[in-house]
Amino acid sequence: MTPRNNIDAGRRTADALAHPNPSVRLRAAMAAGSRPDASLAQTLVFRCAVEPDFYVRDMLTWALTRVPSAVTVPLLLDALGSDATQARSQALHTLSKIGDAAAWPAVAEHLGAEDDEVARAAWRASVSLVPAGAEETLATRLSAELGRGGAEMRRSLSRALAALGEYGAEATEAAGRSGDEAVRLHVRDTLALMADPDAAADAQVHAARRLRALGPQAAQGD
Repeated sequence: MTPRNNIDAGRRTADALAHPNPSVRLRAAMAAGSRPDASLAQTLVFRCAVEPDFYVRDMLTWALTRVPSAVTVPLLLDALGSDATQARSQALHTLSKIGDAAAWPAVAEHLGAEDDEVARAAWRASVSLVPAGAEETLATRLSAELGRGGAEMRRSLSRALAALGEYGAEATEAAGRSGDEAVRLHVRDTLALMADPDAAADAQVHAARRLRALGPQAAQGD
């Protein structure tokens, strides 16, 4: 393909990724991943920051994992400095999927992010990227967030601590000595998840099914 054809193809892909129909955007993201092109990486990162559809965002992330990390990681690290919440959270999510250890220091900077979605994405990414020997420090930093937010926020943190094995358990138990009731309740739930992750997963499935059975009014009442 000639350089001019490459440019034209890139423009067509960019136009398709901005199409008002999410099905068109999904197919364009799938095509971008099926035929990886480093010249499209910037466009894919930008679309991750603004794409409203979850499934399209997930496909954009997959497409980015297909491009060499030497190209994508610097772009994603730049996105972590964005003022937009989605740009930062999606960049963290994508970095966790790429798995390049070079991203670890930047991910660690967001563990205590004020924005809940950014913090959750950083927690998930941190357990994927933590270098050997830094697990205990990470567990301590994560345990400092115990008691934060609502149920879904707390489950995210519990799962991150559980993924750190004995380091997560020790840090969680230490946090249980806090005088803060919200922290102690979160510690209890986290230790229960660590003791029986299957039961915790079953409980989440049951709760989701119950909400669906009760209908939209139940969801609004949460």
